[in-house]
Amino acid sequence: MKHVIILLVLIISTSLYAQDYNTKKGFVAEGYDVVSYFNSTAVKGDKKFVADYDGVQFKFSSKENLEIFNTSPKKYVPAYGGYCAYAIGAKGEKVSIDPETFEIRDGKLYLFYNSWGINTLKLWQEEGAEDLKIKADKNWLKINK
Repeated sequence: MKHVIILLVLIISTSLYAQDYNTKKGFVAEGYDVVSYFNSTAVKGDKKFVADYDGVQFKFSSKENLEIFNTSPKKYVPAYGGYCAYAIGAKGEKVSIDPETFEIRDGKLYLFYNSWGINTLKLWQEEGAEDLKIKADKNWLKINK
């Protein structure tokens, strides 16, 4: 009985603090290589190079990038679970992304929506990325409860 109670406490506490991820197409960043963004390129991952982290899957374009991720995964996980950073900041809403529209800011990956003539990366930059980032951080805490 004691083991059952401990197991239940662990499951409940883990679910309370679980990160929400945008896993459209089954992978974070729609299967793009999150390490490649830090080399200023958006590269599709390969199903041969997959990592499981925090209950979700990430694809990589090479074994090298997979190994880089595995040594320090938190560094490469996109902000706000891979949802559009602008939408999280401006509206507090989870919106899908265009995985080829991104920014690295202060060592963190931010992804953005870019479709139908709306490029939220441009809006993010024009409307003040630093202020939107502060708002997004606060909104994400509310959304990700």
